[in-house]
Amino acid sequence: MKTDITSRADIEQLVVTFYSIIRKDAVLGDIFNNAISDWDHHIPKIVDFWETNLFFKPVYKGKPIKKHIELDADNHHSLEEAHFKHWVAIWQDTVNELFKGEKAELAKYRAGNIANMMYIKVVGSRK
Repeated sequence: MKTDITSRADIEQLVVTFYSIIRKDAVLGDIFNNAISDWDHHIPKIVDFWETNLFFKPVYKGKPIKKHIELDADNHHSLEEAHFKHWVAIWQDTVNELFKGEKAELAKYRAGNIANMMYIKVVGSRK
């Protein structure tokens, strides 16, 4: 029986599972694999991001909007709304496969909001 996201270990399971799918994905795999050379170093940062977003623990120190704007520039400003929607769909599927409950629903909701905001900021930054 699936349980809710209740700990950092749960978030880590979600993030590791999710990015193992993303890294093989036909749409997003190359984008992420070209941007992140050391996944073992990067995964804890993503876990920090989600721990801050789901449990309101101020552990994340980073500038995700800036990083995504740089990612878009590195990809010749080719990131489109479809990329962000695809990311959200895989995130939601992964959450649904692993967890059920209030925090799981919050993780899906927040991912959608974050992706929308990232897309708006990325496109708005283009010159």
